[in-house]
Amino acid sequence: MKSITICADDYAIAPGVSAAIRRLIDERRINATSVMTLFPDLAPEAAALDAVAGSAAVSVGLHLTLTGGYAPLAAGTGNGTLPGLNDLILQAFTRRLDTRAVAAEVEAQFLAFEAAFGRPPSHVDGHQHVHVLPGVRPAVLAATRRHAPNAWLRDVTPAPAALHGLDLKGRLIGLFGRGFARDAARLGLATNTGFAGAYDFSADHDFATLLTHFLSGVPDGAVVMVHPGHVDDPLTARDPVTHQREVEFEVLHGPQLPEILAETQTRLF
Repeated sequence: MKSITICADDYAIAPGVSAAIRRLIDERRINATSVMTLFPDLAPEAAALDAVAGSAAVSVGLHLTLTGGYAPLAAGTGNGTLPGLNDLILQAFTRRLDTRAVAAEVEAQFLAFEAAFGRPPSHVDGHQHVHVLPGVRPAVLAATRRHAPNAWLRDVTPAPAALHGLDLKGRLIGLFGRGFARDAARLGLATNTGFAGAYDFSADHDFATLLTHFLSGVPDGAVVMVHPGHVDDPLTARDPVTHQREVEFEVLHGPQLPEILAETQTRLF
């Protein structure tokens, strides 16, 4: 049996997503979640999460969010909204990123997490994997070392056997993250030992088949990213990924998951 982290991203993006993730934690169907800290209902969502995750071996991490058009926590960030992903990537690779503003926003999100939970995050990753980008990466590693030196960071280098087809998305994410585990290790910070879960969120995919492939292909100590949730008005207003969250929830919540875990010789707890 191999021990894998199945991490539900985007906790606190919307009540329906948070409720779905809490239910999966309570049912011991996932063993990690990553929390967004930008939205005004963070405190009650944090308390509700602690109520179900506190007694379980669940990693509660910080989902650093630097894209999406949301209002940032740090004053003076950009034009008052976070950029789109493509804009951030372009700025990062053309060295036009305002690294001071990035560092200030990363710091503000760490502080917001600590204020809501009363402790540092158990792990650190990034919404749309921005934590590995040039100009962002140094700020994330430095802030993690200051605030959460015992946390692990998400290395997004894909496990080769977990790639599906050409998997351009997974390969591109891995390219962006090249050297991330090495950079973290230089600062004494830990990372996972494999990654899977990237796909285009279209309804063309059978998520149960995808999840089986991901879990089969990753090594012991890997992270498999998932995005379960229930669709509600706040989610629809904040994020384009909606219906597929319901699909993922049904697989993770239903009778298929124990069969998938047995088939792939995977344990969570």
